[in-house]
Amino acid sequence: MALSGIKNFVQFLKEVKLELSKIVWPGFNEFIGSTLIVLIVICFFSIYLGLVDFGFASLMKQVFIVYG
Repeated sequence: MALSGIKNFVQFLKEVKLELSKIVWPGFNEFIGSTLIVLIVICFFSIYLGLVDFGFASLMKQVFIVYG
């Protein structure tokens, strides 16, 4: 039973190595371009969510002043 488990594990590792050899890694320019896009999107959504949060906080402050 244990020998069968070892054979299955070795077969699994061989298949992992085969799959990893199929990976196509991005070039440096593609890596930098993708990184910049991610950073720009993060900045955009950070500003957007900050403005939405500020708007809701101001709205709630007004609600508490009126009904508070």
